[in-house]
Amino acid sequence: MKAMFDYKIPLNEWVSNFIDWLVKNYRPLFQTLKTPIEITLNGFEALLGQAHPLLIIVFFCFLAWKFKGWGLTISAAFTFLMIGYLGLWEQTMQTLAMVLSSVFFCVIVGIPMGIWAAKNEKIDRGIRPLLDAMQTTPAFVYLVPIVMLFSIGNVAGVIATIVFALPPIIRLTNLGLRQVDKEVIEAAQAFGATNKQLLLKVQIPMAMPSILAGLNQTIMMALSMVVIASLIGAGGLGSPVVQGLNTLDIGLAVNAGLGIVLLAIILDRITQAIADKKK
Repeated sequence: MKAMFDYKIPLNEWVSNFIDWLVKNYRPLFQTLKTPIEITLNGFEALLGQAHPLLIIVFFCFLAWKFKGWGLTISAAFTFLMIGYLGLWEQTMQTLAMVLSSVFFCVIVGIPMGIWAAKNEKIDRGIRPLLDAMQTTPAFVYLVPIVMLFSIGNVAGVIATIVFALPPIIRLTNLGLRQVDKEVIEAAQAFGATNKQLLLKVQIPMAMPSILAGLNQTIMMALSMVVIASLIGAGGLGSPVVQGLNTLDIGLAVNAGLGIVLLAIILDRITQAIADKKK
């Protein structure tokens, strides 16, 4: 039986050779491609870093009040005050900037891709295995090629997060559009709606709860990459967690971990409230 597997497919060599070829021939191109991500990240970091904490707290409390009510408003205020008094405000704002940057590009890429997949069966069948691979591949696997192509730092962390967090918004946009009632579509067509009008005024509004659910999942997956992205030089709340792991400082790790949990909970509740409001 052992002789049956004497030959081994040299997949590791093929992948290594391919990445080396990309680095050798196209690394300047990849460095250029990261420019818009770097500009977006720097913009969010400047906005969140320079804004007074009270303004940010009021903004999130307003969102919570508008879409859910006073209960979530109080929770939002408590969450951000707790983060501040834990001494995690700067790291939290850096993490929030990375998450917002990642989600921004996931929306730009994911929603059009989901629409395309909903309209074209061949595209849907073609991207489904790719999305499966993106969701099941261990996040650490992304880090080596991303570091080789994009260097280390916050931008590389955002790129890794985009790759990891992109599939949910594509899948749920696709699903939401496919679940739009066919009778509604036929009625719109009977009234002379063009394909563009049908998409923008009928299908997307009716699929919005599903799209927002995809956005919620994308945000949660982006936050889950915070600690992993810190291994390639990304800052934020992941850095003290990794530092606590390296030094066996459980207090440092738990403190930063609590900050991640608090941020994740409030972002999840607010995005869920927005999705529920659209139903």
